[in-house]
Amino acid sequence: MHKILVANRGEIAVRIIRACREMGVSPIAVYSECDRTALHVRYADEAYAIGASSPRESYLRIDAIIDAAKKSGADGVHPGYGFLAENEEFAAAVRDAGLIFIGPTPEAIETMGSKTAARTAAKRAGVPVVPGTEDPLAVDVADADIAKAAAAIGYPLLVKAVAGGGGKGMRTVTDPAELSSAVRAARSEAGAAFGDAAVYLERRLTRPRHIEVQLLGDSHGTVLPFVERECSIQRRHQKVVEETPSLAVSPALRAAMTSAAAAVATSVGYTNAGTIEFLLDEDGRFYFLEMNTRLQVEHPITEMVTGVDLVRWQIRIARGERLDLDPERLLRPNGHAIECRIYAEDPDNNFLPSPGRIQQLRVPAGPGIRDDSGATAGLDVPIFYDPMISKLVAWAEDRPLAVARMQRALGEYLVTGIKTTVPFFTWLLAQPDFRAGRFHTTYLDDVLKARRGRPFVEPTPALEELAAIAAALAAVLSPSALAAEAPDTRPDPGARRWRSQARAEGLR
Repeated sequence: MHKILVANRGEIAVRIIRACREMGVSPIAVYSECDRTALHVRYADEAYAIGASSPRESYLRIDAIIDAAKKSGADGVHPGYGFLAENEEFAAAVRDAGLIFIGPTPEAIETMGSKTAARTAAKRAGVPVVPGTEDPLAVDVADADIAKAAAAIGYPLLVKAVAGGGGKGMRTVTDPAELSSAVRAARSEAGAAFGDAAVYLERRLTRPRHIEVQLLGDSHGTVLPFVERECSIQRRHQKVVEETPSLAVSPALRAAMTSAAAAVATSVGYTNAGTIEFLLDEDGRFYFLEMNTRLQVEHPITEMVTGVDLVRWQIRIARGERLDLDPERLLRPNGHAIECRIYAEDPDNNFLPSPGRIQQLRVPAGPGIRDDSGATAGLDVPIFYDPMISKLVAWAEDRPLAVARMQRALGEYLVTGIKTTVPFFTWLLAQPDFRAGRFHTTYLDDVLKARRGRPFVEPTPALEELAAIAAALAAVLSPSALAAEAPDTRPDPGARRWRSQARAEGLR
């Protein structure tokens, strides 16, 4: 491949473009109207407009993306994650256009991209699954039949989108009276996010941990699992912090989970990058949850502890190359890595999106720090897409140092003009339960509910207020004011001296 079109936007598009550059491949970008000046557009060799700002009119338009690929002369298409990444029709359209899809086959996406079909495949591979409905709920299914299926599974349960991920199209149900409305809401959200409104029911385990296994598979029959990632820190089913390795996984459990993950992928002839997700209950039993037939948001932490460039390998596998990695090394993590997803959200206002223009941006650096971002100063964060602006990663020889490095990096992260989740992460990493690794998939929702809206940081005066304070101090401390207040003008080195120490005064 000499040219690769990146069918995505934001930080993941920038990440893929950088991998292309390192491989001597020309990266091609696509963009919606509001992304005309976005960073991924600036970084690419060529860029093509594909429609209006709404995803349905741009990044979800298969015809526009295929047309851009043909115009650019691209011979490969990388879908990134989100949008069309797990759409088998898109993968087939790329293939039918004579292009290389940098991901699994359309057939594998259809099987494993559907959560219900993936559950069936896992069962065939001998891997336990979380109890749930075997097939999606029919669009015209009666409420009484949904209630009957739910009663057989047992409460609490989840209504889950068959397609996609990221917590979208998902609702928790504890009261049977709420079931019908939860199904309707999940269908509506799933249809808007993934273009597929199908949902199914699944039992919700009590206080499980969310553990996932990264995989790479080539077209020659080799499937290699990587050391696990822990993704239990979630807000409303959306992962916000990930780390590797997991404190809850012993070497024996790692061997069992990675073997199970490889068995599921092998059973469907899986190729390229993918992830098998498990739930780990309080007794140490694991259950297949779903498969993500794409690159994961949290892939950088796996790269940090294994030294493997997953995007580079995606491209190499798509070229038909064989995996020549040492399987044992992939299961022996070098140190510990943590990722915080930095969102343009206001944590002190129920994490509502905070679109707008980034006025200043200073990203952290130093030993063990990586920031995958699609943001720049002057960039407008639009309202149309997921509000994640970067993935901040800290690596160190052990977990305590990785946590300390992440705390240091968060302290260096400066974004003005919009609200971000940086203050929230600063608070979270200081919590005793997080530091001790005592958490589960509902831990974060539980502690946020207990906080009852208290701010994550002490409010800082606005710039206008600071200017007014400074002007008042200048007037009070002027020579004339001092003379009027203190007629005795004998020198006094310590008298009423104002020191501009913003940090000491809590102003910075």
